[in-house]
Amino acid sequence: MKKFAAEFLGTLWLVLGGCGSAVLAANFKSEPFIGIGLVGVSFAFGLTVLTIAYSLGRISGAHLNPAVTIGLWAGGRVESSTVLPYVISQILGGIAGAGILYAIAIGNGQDVGNFAANGYDEHSPGGYNMISALLIEFIMTMFFVIIIFGSTEKDRRREGFAGIAIGLALTLIHLISIPVTNTSVNPARSISQAVFVQGWALEQLWLFIVAPIVGGMAGGAVYKNLLRKTEFTEDDLRE
Repeated sequence: MKKFAAEFLGTLWLVLGGCGSAVLAANFKSEPFIGIGLVGVSFAFGLTVLTIAYSLGRISGAHLNPAVTIGLWAGGRVESSTVLPYVISQILGGIAGAGILYAIAIGNGQDVGNFAANGYDEHSPGGYNMISALLIEFIMTMFFVIIIFGSTEKDRRREGFAGIAIGLALTLIHLISIPVTNTSVNPARSISQAVFVQGWALEQLWLFIVAPIVGGMAGGAVYKNLLRKTEFTEDDLRE
């Protein structure tokens, strides 16, 4: 239960921190202008993962993402019995985080807009079509999972730095792909926002479930079959 609670709370924090920065702070109107913009939102998502990795990672591994859990399973890092409970915990945590964010966002009496939901065509920030959205969500998630595998490989020389690499990877992913889809690479994050936006967000949600999961599985398979270090020297294992 500790593992599932950690995934629930971690994903709640990811949605509240990452999507919260987009909804509440990205376009904040004031004189002088102090909104954090695309770069700020990108770092906010990365910081949520980095902070949870170091606080709750020791409990559950801090997946915070069904695509990561399924990708780690595809790469042989996670047992089959773990996948469904983790995914359920992540989705429920994401929805809880979005619920808290929604309650805050409506507090000034204004429309919450697209609520940081993911979309393509007219709902893409840059007007990108469905093919562009599919491709970038697949590729970004594939590389994200590869980075997670590589940075958490057993190697004492790198132990303790994995959370930094993973957090910065998510930051980079957002810097690249926010203009295309608002960046998902995480079905739980997409589901959580779509539940409150309804309409078009639910209609387009399939892409932000399918593409990240397939990308995550591809990343796991690539690392397992092409990149994984299978032999360790004494230097690798020395404390």
